[in-house]
Amino acid sequence: MKRSMLSFFGSALDGLTQYFVDPIARIFGPSDDNYPAIGVQPFDGEPFAQRIEIYSEI
Repeated sequence: MKRSMLSFFGSALDGLTQYFVDPIARIFGPSDDNYPAIGVQPFDGEPFAQRIEIYSEI
């Protein structure tokens, strides 16, 4: 019986350790983002020439 109690506490300690270590490793580990490095794109279109009136009824 004493052996099974030690086994239980050992596995509980392992689970608790993993509970804290996994998020810390994810925060401080290398990034896993696979976004393309496109940067800022310049505007190639023409600006809208007409003025738009916005009316609000308060």
